Amino acid sequence: MRMSRKSRLLAMLLSCAPVAAWAGDGIGPFTSGVPAPQPAVGAPPNVLSSDFTATVVAIGTDPLENPSGLITTYGKLSNGVQTEPDQNTYVNLPGLVKGPTPKYYYGHNFLFQAHEASGGLGYVTRINLDVTDPAHRITLLTPVGDDQLTHLSRGDGSTYDPFTKSLLATQEGGPTDGGVIEISLGSWPPVVTTHYGSMGRCGLEGVHLDDQGRIYLVEDTGGISTSNDPNDPNGPVKVARQPNSYVYRFIPKKPTDLSAGGKLQALQVFVDGAPLVFGGTAPDQVFADVYSPKQLELHSGASFPTRWITIHNTAKDGAADFDCNATARAAGATPFKRPENGTFKPDGKFRTFYFTPTGDTNSLSGSVPALAARGAWGGIFELHMDALREDGKIKLIVLGDADHNSFDNITFGDSNTILAAEDRGDTLHDQLNALDSIWAYPLTALASPLRVLAQGRDASASGAGAEDNEPTGIHVSNGGIARPIQYGTTYNLPEARGFYTQQHGDNTTFELHHN
Repeated sequence: MRMSRKSRLLAMLLSCAPVAAWAGDGIGPFTSGVPAPQPAVGAPPNVLSSDFTATVVAIGTDPLENPSGLITTYGKLSNGVQTEPDQNTYVNLPGLVKGPTPKYYYGHNFLFQAHEASGGLGYVTRINLDVTDPAHRITLLTPVGDDQLTHLSRGDGSTYDPFTKSLLATQEGGPTDGGVIEISLGSWPPVVTTHYGSMGRCGLEGVHLDDQGRIYLVEDTGGISTSNDPNDPNGPVKVARQPNSYVYRFIPKKPTDLSAGGKLQALQVFVDGAPLVFGGTAPDQVFADVYSPKQLELHSGASFPTRWITIHNTAKDGAADFDCNATARAAGATPFKRPENGTFKPDGKFRTFYFTPTGDTNSLSGSVPALAARGAWGGIFELHMDALREDGKIKLIVLGDADHNSFDNITFGDSNTILAAEDRGDTLHDQLNALDSIWAYPLTALASPLRVLAQGRDASASGAGAEDNEPTGIHVSNGGIARPIQYGTTYNLPEARGFYTQQHGDNTTFELHHN
């Protein structure tokens, strides 16, 4: 009997998939939740849903196989500065994977992270999941140069590119230290290539590819703060931020060679028949943007038309570094309130994209009803594109509130459930006496999310001047890398594994196992 194409692909997937504790749809099902967040007092433990257990994959003090300059351990520089491993990317690589130790067997299962160190000391690590020897467990992919710097900064997002067969990583700095880098994975030492002249330099975080090699990028650039009092635009309490971040996609000229350049586009949303655009930086313009009636409509749950507009084309504009935020603003793209990450619906169509504005992370803003209705607590947007992936519709599917807010990393836990991790920050933790959570939102019951994790706090993150822990890098995948089974397809969920990092403090990365 001749197998269908779908059956052949699924057989190929299952023949090379890693062994996982749960063999169903992603890491689901999600049936039980944690009733309350952990208080922002002392060092409370993590509380995980009874659906799951978590095991440690790596901790900040774990040694690197190939230390370089100040970069000696997984989550801390040798001078004591924490490096904050961020988005996890799980990849199952066939063949002989190379590393700094010749002829060493590194296995096939790997977890990558970009690290948020600043000052030219950001870096990228590879956890060799099949290796148990601590001397070879974690490999540094970006060693320092002769000046003892990597010239990378504030690493954040990462993803595997099945067209270039390389890792893409983002930097969340600004016009001088943000942008996308590419790291080769097929040779040793890896080759690091910057793409600042084609994708720009701004505070990029989320990075994802579709099945045509188009690269979707989500920016987190905080806007100017204005008063939280609608009756006093020049008031002393300025905590409501102007929407100032954009959603981009890069269309490469050659998907297999990003250095050939291409077009950078930004998302434009039409509200009341006209594009919703940035208003200006003068105080009255900032205030008008924050309290805009169009922002109220945008966050109402109604659907609005969208299109992609080209803001930079290397064929016309050249390949010199440029500020992607300023370029998107000048072109009339639509700004959002600090979106941080995104994900495709895992249906293989790559037409539905979700992204997460974090909001203001301050209860002095969120407690004002007019600001809460305009996304002060953050939310989740759904962008659905037409068959050509040009025009589309956007709607807010989750409006944050005091209990569910400040969404950052996002992934699908199974084909029907969005996992969203909070990043409230120290100020909001103290204001609400609540640490962060990871939420499970069923697409069929968005009003009834389950708290999968109530984040605790390491003792090392609870002292004076210490930064509270943040659950970050939530990622679910079976590591499939071929285009038919890449991340974002239904074939990437059977035998999937789930990971997240408890950033800051001890900088611990965990794997989630379904009970």
